[in-house]
Amino acid sequence: MAELRHGTVAAAAARASSGSPAKRDAEAASASASSPFLSSPRSGGGDGGKDGALRPPPPLHQRYSLPAAVRALLALEDPRSPSAPASYRILLAVLACVALAALVSAPSVWSRLNAPYLCRKDGIRLQCPGVSNSLWENPHAAATSWKPCAERRRDEISDLVPENETSGYIFIHAEGGLNQQRIAICNAVAIAKIMNATLILPVLKQDQIWKDQTKFEDIFDVDHFINYLKDDVRIVRDIPDWFTEKDELFTSIRRTVKNIPKYAPAQFYVDNVLPRIKEKKIMSIKPFVDRLGYDNVPMKINRLRCRVNYHALKFLPGIEEMADKLATRMRNRTGSVNPYMALHLRFEKGMVGLSFCDFAGTREEKAMMAEYRQKQWPRRFKNGSHLWSLALEKRKEGRCPLEPGKIGFILRAMGYTKETQIYVASGQVYGGNNRMAPLRNMFPNLVTKEDLASKEEIEHFKKHVTSLAALDFLVCLKSDVFVMTHGGNFAKLIIGFRRYMGRHRLKSIKPDKGLMSKFFGDPYMPWANFVEDVMITHQTRTGLPEATFPHYDLWENPLSHCMCRA
Repeated sequence: MAELRHGTVAAAAARASSGSPAKRDAEAASASASSPFLSSPRSGGGDGGKDGALRPPPPLHQRYSLPAAVRALLALEDPRSPSAPASYRILLAVLACVALAALVSAPSVWSRLNAPYLCRKDGIRLQCPGVSNSLWENPHAAATSWKPCAERRRDEISDLVPENETSGYIFIHAEGGLNQQRIAICNAVAIAKIMNATLILPVLKQDQIWKDQTKFEDIFDVDHFINYLKDDVRIVRDIPDWFTEKDELFTSIRRTVKNIPKYAPAQFYVDNVLPRIKEKKIMSIKPFVDRLGYDNVPMKINRLRCRVNYHALKFLPGIEEMADKLATRMRNRTGSVNPYMALHLRFEKGMVGLSFCDFAGTREEKAMMAEYRQKQWPRRFKNGSHLWSLALEKRKEGRCPLEPGKIGFILRAMGYTKETQIYVASGQVYGGNNRMAPLRNMFPNLVTKEDLASKEEIEHFKKHVTSLAALDFLVCLKSDVFVMTHGGNFAKLIIGFRRYMGRHRLKSIKPDKGLMSKFFGDPYMPWANFVEDVMITHQTRTGLPEATFPHYDLWENPLSHCMCRA
């Protein structure tokens, strides 16, 4: 088509430049005879007159079925058309307008082509091509093809040795809060497997902060735990009767293994702990927080830890049932089924103090916090003179908890409206109602388990603080969107669970606190720009399984060790 247009235009130009009509006719006939696209004027008997004289060929757009735009262009090029001068002027005017528009829009088009995300604004929302903008669905879930695979296969042969051939017994105290205790239990099973030892059911140690006397059987289903792992590790409920030093087991120097490095490799236990267990037959291990690494243990050991965490450790049926009730009530608060968000608001006094970050507040409030820090962490506090620069550095690095009001701004920028139903999993918020007021003004439908359950229902669970934490854990796990405001074992385990069990198809939002601190520190940033930055920053922070790297936390992302391609 380009050759046709080029040849026709050239012929028209030649005709226009010729001064003799006869010469133009002869050249036109010569061009039509030599062109491979034009038929002979005598062919078909349709082009000759009655007397056999040659007639000039009709215009191309009358002889061939060409696109309308081409036919119009060819018609304009016919100088014998009476409307030719006016048509040329119209065409030139249109071309000039198009050229001017292209010149004006060129910078905008160029900047869009070089933008990292080709998105457009729709009000305060950001619409991005090829990405679902649903508030309640993970936009990239369709691209994932991972499934859980830590469960023992039915055809898998047990490698558990007979009871009389085990190396001995190991005993641990699971310290900290519920989720720290959960990780310690998973590690204890893994270490028992590494050393081919029998595991005595772990004791949940009373924590100085939690002040709780909960036993393993008060939270977890012991029968399920032991039976599920019976082909992996031998587990007994109590210290053997033949051992007479039960009261001194965890205090006796002769019976305790200490000085285990943090994130120790599997080989450390084989070289340093196993000989002592074989010698003494029963040993306690202390301390036991993060005493097993992730990258320096065999793949099957990491998979066993996932098997314990996601399959063997089940809460008691009463806890599961109450959590189901709370989740159902969250979905039916408006009279019809609606999705809900779970917000893990990590802004208790202990966390604010331990972070050593600076937050807005009155002079009296800051003085009280300084006194609290000096009392709780005297070595880190020193005289307090270095804390200001430390607080600025930590905020830039994203290591400070998000205040309730700031997480409210982030959620509104993402498009969540004031009607959003939000379940808050939190202890007593530092600053109380005054600190919560900005968040509650933006999202008035904030509720806790105490708001959803009756006094009689919740009273039963107040006997054990860890039971209340278990309820929060399960309601967050079942939520449509989970949002964390700071790191910690609770948030890591929730995100890991949702990834492993397929709930990564629902959103788990992990705010980029470092970048958010930069935005919040700019008082001149317009709201529309803030919305765009929040949307773009968090497009990929939605809880999908990620490829792991050295020292990546197994509990937050079980992809490489515990998941397989679907």
